[in-house]
Amino acid sequence: MKYGCIGEKLGHSFSKEIHNRLADYTYELKELSREELGPFMEAREFSAINVTIPYKQDVIPYLSEISPQAKAIGAVNTIVNRNGKLYGYNTDFFGMRALILRAGMDLKGRKVVIFGRGGTSRTAQAVAADLGAAEIIVASRSGLSGITYEQAKTTQCDADFIINTTPCGMYPNIHTVAMDLDSYTNLKGVVDVVYNPLRTELVLRARERGIPAVCGLYMLVAQAAYAVEYFLDTKISVEKIEEVFREIFSSKQNIVLTGMPGSGKTTIGQKVAEALGRSFLDTDVLLTERAGASPAEIIPRDGEQAFRDLEGAVIDEQAAPLTGCVIATGGGAILRDQNVKNLKRNGRVIFLDRPLEEILPTDDRPLSSSREALEKRYRERYSRYCETADHIISPASDISAVCNEILEDIKHENSCD
Repeated sequence: MKYGCIGEKLGHSFSKEIHNRLADYTYELKELSREELGPFMEAREFSAINVTIPYKQDVIPYLSEISPQAKAIGAVNTIVNRNGKLYGYNTDFFGMRALILRAGMDLKGRKVVIFGRGGTSRTAQAVAADLGAAEIIVASRSGLSGITYEQAKTTQCDADFIINTTPCGMYPNIHTVAMDLDSYTNLKGVVDVVYNPLRTELVLRARERGIPAVCGLYMLVAQAAYAVEYFLDTKISVEKIEEVFREIFSSKQNIVLTGMPGSGKTTIGQKVAEALGRSFLDTDVLLTERAGASPAEIIPRDGEQAFRDLEGAVIDEQAAPLTGCVIATGGGAILRDQNVKNLKRNGRVIFLDRPLEEILPTDDRPLSSSREALEKRYRERYSRYCETADHIISPASDISAVCNEILEDIKHENSCD
């Protein structure tokens, strides 16, 4: 391996795709056990590498020199091999700083609570200090580096900003959080260094409360750009960092289509997926495969409640963890808040607002099998479709035109976060 990233588990990593866009070299991901780390570092058979969880501190004894900043933080995420001598740097500092500033969060004179006590926590502490935070509190499960999570909840409820540096919420454990936000009544911003999913449970909960919140994808791209500068002794512009961030975000974000039964979600979704070279899935099809019966069979037999429970489970377990897909949802999927949250973890929700008069009732849709039932569902759901959508499109008879509108929306949408 000439260039790459080492860590214990890298199945979730976006780093290879990011480096492929930032520089012209082959970048590899190499998972190492703790037993394998020492021999790998001693062999020094690489030109430059990044280091991720949990080895940002463990690699330090193998280095000939580390930068003053990395030494002060006590963690290294970038190593360059110069004539057999290993030099360590910390580009996470610049990446996290760039993330916070891009989000418009002003830490000067504020109280910041940082969750976690590993290498990334030390980076967050250094960044918060650099940005002028008046008070920096570190919380962890054990409380060894400061206070416990429970103590933070009861004694630091006036915190202005929270920075999560733990892996809580990272794929595949997408429902977990390191802290409950209910007791924090003064929050002005939340930063989560986790980047997969694109919007973590912590970020979604913060936004539900109207609190500005961002995940760590921009940090990942920015720190990678600074690493490339060390790797190749070059400069990467802020404009290039923004460009790569948007490309990665767009490629990972699902396109989620909502709307009434018969609004064209499946047909349009398949064409959009084909145009983008993405996978397409229909939650009703997934549900049918899982249950061994279609919605038209399940609802009359087991009732709508049982059907909604099954639909929720399919969205939660099969659709929500995916990235870079086109997803067509059942007509009533947006009725449950948890479904919407799950779909928005990695997705941009587009409501296909087809006029009621253009939608036909059919026997295979038991909740809208007649004109009267269809109109009733439409009235019940319409406001919900609108309020849960990130973008609304009125489908035309020309399916290609609708698909093009969706492609233009995701190309130019400015909600990358």
